[in-house]
Amino acid sequence: MRSIQRRLSLGLISVMVIVCLVLVQTGLWLFEMGLQRYLEAGLRDDSENLLAALVRGPQGLQLDERRLSPAYQRPFSGHYFHIDFADVHWRSRSLWDQELPILEQAGLQSNLQLGPEGQQLLVLRSDYRRLGQSISISVAQDYTPVREGFRRMQQVGLGLGLAGLLLILILQRVTVRRALRPLERAREQIAQLQQGKRSQLDAQVPVELEPLVAQINHLLAHTEDSLKRSRNALGNLGHALKTPLAVLLSLASSEKLDAHPELRKILQTQLEQVQQRLNRELNRARLAGDALPGAQFDCDAELPGLLATLNMIHGEHLELSPIVRPGLHLPWDREDLIELLGNLLDNACKWADAEVKLSIVETAEGFRLVVEDDGPGIPEENRDQVFSRGARLDEQTDGHGLGLGIVRDIVEAWGGGMQLLSSELGGLKVVIELPGRQV
Repeated sequence: MRSIQRRLSLGLISVMVIVCLVLVQTGLWLFEMGLQRYLEAGLRDDSENLLAALVRGPQGLQLDERRLSPAYQRPFSGHYFHIDFADVHWRSRSLWDQELPILEQAGLQSNLQLGPEGQQLLVLRSDYRRLGQSISISVAQDYTPVREGFRRMQQVGLGLGLAGLLLILILQRVTVRRALRPLERAREQIAQLQQGKRSQLDAQVPVELEPLVAQINHLLAHTEDSLKRSRNALGNLGHALKTPLAVLLSLASSEKLDAHPELRKILQTQLEQVQQRLNRELNRARLAGDALPGAQFDCDAELPGLLATLNMIHGEHLELSPIVRPGLHLPWDREDLIELLGNLLDNACKWADAEVKLSIVETAEGFRLVVEDDGPGIPEENRDQVFSRGARLDEQTDGHGLGLGIVRDIVEAWGGGMQLLSSELGGLKVVIELPGRQV
């Protein structure tokens, strides 16, 4: 969700910056052009007033200074003129010792400089014919105050634009966050599904999300129903095959096959493998029960029942000591963890004399599971052999040699590690390191 918000924010900022720059520059340009047209009209009036001030005198055309504006008398007042006709050139006293730039053709021109202060001039040249003579009148006005005003307007506009952009961005983030809140809740609920904290998504969602949530809930219900039916079918099939399999094993061991020792050996081997597989699947179904798919393993809820079942199977003389923090939840499938711990504890109980310890500790990297017993243990050189499915180091103990091999498969599937060590109790110590699951 954060990436979506970030992309929307960046996209909105880019669009707003471009739009604001275009609007501001266009607005300033239009405003400046309009102001120049307004000033041009004033300069044209001044030019016509100067034309009217030209009168006929004893020596020809003369300039009646009484009709001139006082601004043309003050040095560098910001208002200037220059009149040319025949070989006569008149200029305003406001020019002092400066010369007004002469335009090559009639019209308005800006960005011309004058005087020691570098005044920016707006100059208008107009050509007339009066009293039989061609007259060129150039009038100018200082444009510097207008430029400074534009600069201040740009600064103020930039500040207001940035403030407006920031306000729009804040409002956009609030709006997007509110709009995406249902998706964030759906993501959190999906994470809770993975953690086993819920079995369905809430149906109270916006109209746009209703089809998606409905399809996910339908898929979850269908998956749960399929797994339950598959588990029940597996249990029923296993129980249905146990009796015929026992009969076949009995026949394979009967005296009727004494004359065929090779056949007896092959039948017994194959039937024992079938029985091992069958017992494994039945044991898995028995330990898993009716667990929901993806349900999280709650140590407080699951361990007492599991330990009580093992005590009933192996005898009350065994002391099963769990060392687990109250309220600890393991973020893996309940069914697989029951199978993992069930096989580890079952194997330890078979070999223990009086005590089995279970320790589940949360570490910085994930979780550490330790099961140890006070039995005879396993010599270090023989420990690798017990991971092979069906391998057994003592044929006198009941079992099929599947437990640790199953545990190793589960641990490897979760990206963990497993070690067989010597326990301080005197027997075997199984240490499993599991990484924290990323939901």
